[in-house]
Amino acid sequence: MADGVVLPDEATAPVDGRGLTYPFPHRPGSGEAVEVAPGVLWLRLPLPMALNHINVYALEDGDGWTLVDTGLNTSASIAAWEAALAGPLGGRPVKRVICTHMHPDHIGLAGWLCERFQVPLLMTRLEYVMARMLIADTGQPAPEDGAVFYHAAGWSAAQVAGYRKHFGGFGKVVRPLPTVFTRMSEGEVLTIGDGAWRVVIGEGHSPEHACLWRQSDDVVLGGDQILPRISSIVAIWPTEPAADPLGDWLVSLKRMKTVFPETTLVLPSHGEPFYGVQARLDALIRGHETGLKRLERTLAKPCRAVDVFGALFARAIGDELLGMATGESLAHLNYLARNGRAQVARDADGVDWWTLTSSSET
Repeated sequence: MADGVVLPDEATAPVDGRGLTYPFPHRPGSGEAVEVAPGVLWLRLPLPMALNHINVYALEDGDGWTLVDTGLNTSASIAAWEAALAGPLGGRPVKRVICTHMHPDHIGLAGWLCERFQVPLLMTRLEYVMARMLIADTGQPAPEDGAVFYHAAGWSAAQVAGYRKHFGGFGKVVRPLPTVFTRMSEGEVLTIGDGAWRVVIGEGHSPEHACLWRQSDDVVLGGDQILPRISSIVAIWPTEPAADPLGDWLVSLKRMKTVFPETTLVLPSHGEPFYGVQARLDALIRGHETGLKRLERTLAKPCRAVDVFGALFARAIGDELLGMATGESLAHLNYLARNGRAQVARDADGVDWWTLTSSSET
């Protein structure tokens, strides 16, 4: 290791049995970085949850760096950034900050970094606007529409009370964003150092998620769009209860199969960098298609959203995962409804019951 940069062991490339190859077996620790492609450093920041890390990346940009994603606004993340900036990033200035999408582990310290280095923030428009909206909810009372939404999904009174209590928590782990941003758009090419990075947009996990693809050597910063071992959450939330994010997600995955060649090195936000993008995209699509088939079997009798968890999740769902599991279940139910395979009726108590349509039953 030199100056905190760890070089890969070229002789070691573990294969996981699902068509994915991991060429970098050493995961960077706090204050370390792994060079995963020319001018691209992989860093890892801690998360205080079961998914205990986020990968962020530093791209050489002339005499400084462009940073991609930022971690949560926590003292542990700030300490890790301080060590990285002084260590493997060599004290060189940050030139700009890019956030792939608006989830807190990706934008939490964007405001801190942009203010510290007086540099611009780059995001897609929908991600930036959605983030500003959610930050504005901090400290506000929960809207009644949200309580109605979760009651309809089958939540108990105590669980709805928990929603009210924890509403507005987004901004607690996110520094205020800059009030000005630079928009990234589909197909745009960003010049970063000597590299040209094409913006490739995905939908479903978030409204306008940006991947960055350096076509010259087929390296893609995949964010949460293409993860090696887990599938990103695709969920319905109270602000848009009739949305079809699963439809958007499947369209995006299928489109990316036509964009990224098999030689692509995927640099994800969680897990390890890997080869095997086509196999992984196929597996993500297949996983949702399998879940939809199990869901249809479950809907042979009327179900609330909370009754179908067993069809979609391999583990028991407690209150800590209830919101995400409900949102994901509703995304699958809405998808079936959009495609004429399920229908919903609200009873006199305000609870929604989902069933197969007559055409699906036959």
